[in-house]
Amino acid sequence: MERMQRIHERLKRGTYPNCQHLGADLEVSYKTIHRDIEFMKYRLNLPIEFDRQHNGYHYTEAVSNFPTVQVTEGELLALLVAEKSLAQYKGTPFEQPLHAAFKKLTDGLSDTVALSWNDLDRAISFRAIGVTVADLELFEQVSQSALRSQELEFDYRTLRSKRHEHRRVQPYHLACIENQWYLFAFDLDRQQMRTFVLSRMRNARNTGKRFRRPSGFSLTEHLRGSFGVFKGNTPQEIRVRFDAWAAQLVRDRLWHPSQKLKELANGELELSLQLTSLAEITRWILSWGEHAHAIAPKSLVDEVRRVLKQATELYR
Repeated sequence: MERMQRIHERLKRGTYPNCQHLGADLEVSYKTIHRDIEFMKYRLNLPIEFDRQHNGYHYTEAVSNFPTVQVTEGELLALLVAEKSLAQYKGTPFEQPLHAAFKKLTDGLSDTVALSWNDLDRAISFRAIGVTVADLELFEQVSQSALRSQELEFDYRTLRSKRHEHRRVQPYHLACIENQWYLFAFDLDRQQMRTFVLSRMRNARNTGKRFRRPSGFSLTEHLRGSFGVFKGNTPQEIRVRFDAWAAQLVRDRLWHPSQKLKELANGELELSLQLTSLAEITRWILSWGEHAHAIAPKSLVDEVRRVLKQATELYR
C-alpha cells in the first residue's frame, strides 16, 4: 500500500511515469509495478490510463486522495462512535496510542461525507466510572504473549495477600470487563485456570517459550456461569425480586444470557439466572438497595443478610 501511494503521488504530479522508471525508483521489478497499477485501476477504481505519446501512465481525471479505506457514511459514523467510546481511557496510558490508531484509519478515508465532528460531540458521548489506570508497557507485554502463545512470568498480588508472588502462566485470553483488564491463563505451578487483574501484576516477562492453546477454549464458555469474572463449579438458580420502581430498569437491559423475567402483581418483577458463583451477584443485589430482594437459593439470601448486618454495624 505504501508503494502504491508513492505511485499515486507520481501520477498526481502528471510526470507520466512508466513501469521501468517506477521499478527503478522503488527498487522492485517491472512486473511488480505492473501488478500494483492493475490493482489500483481495477480494485481501487482509480482512473489510470497509459499514454503512448508520453510513454507513461496518467490520471484521466482529478484524484485528491488515495483510497486506502473505503467506507459508507454509516460505517464512518460507527467508527466515530467507537472512537468516542475511548473516553473511558482518558488520562490513562492507552489514550494516546488509541487515538493515534484512529487517526491513521480516518486519514485514509477516500470520500468526504456530510458529518460534523462537533455535531457528534454534542450528540453522542460515553462516561465510565472507576476506570483502571494500567501500565501500557505491561499491557503490551501481556497482550503480545497472549497473541503469540508464549509463556509469561510475573509477580502478582491477590486481594487477600500483602505481598506479590511469582507466577508462571500460559496466557489464553485478555479481556476488559466492567472497565477492568483481566488475563485468563493456565497457571503452570498450580495446574489450573486462573484469572489475573492486570493492575495487580508487575515485572511481566515473556519467556519466549511457545505453548499450544486448547482449540476448544472459549472465554464465553469459560464464563458461562459467571455474572462477571468469578466462576464456580455447580450451576444454581438465582432468583431476585424487584419492586415496581426498579422493574423497568431491569427490563431495559440484558444482564446475563441465562436470564428469565417473570411479571408479578403491582408491576413487580422476578429475575432468574443460572450462575455458579454468588460473589458478584451479591454485590449487584445490594447495589439496588431497598428495591431488590434475594429470594433463592438460601445460601444467597443468607449471604445478603450477613453483608447487610455487617454494613449496619458500621453505622450504629
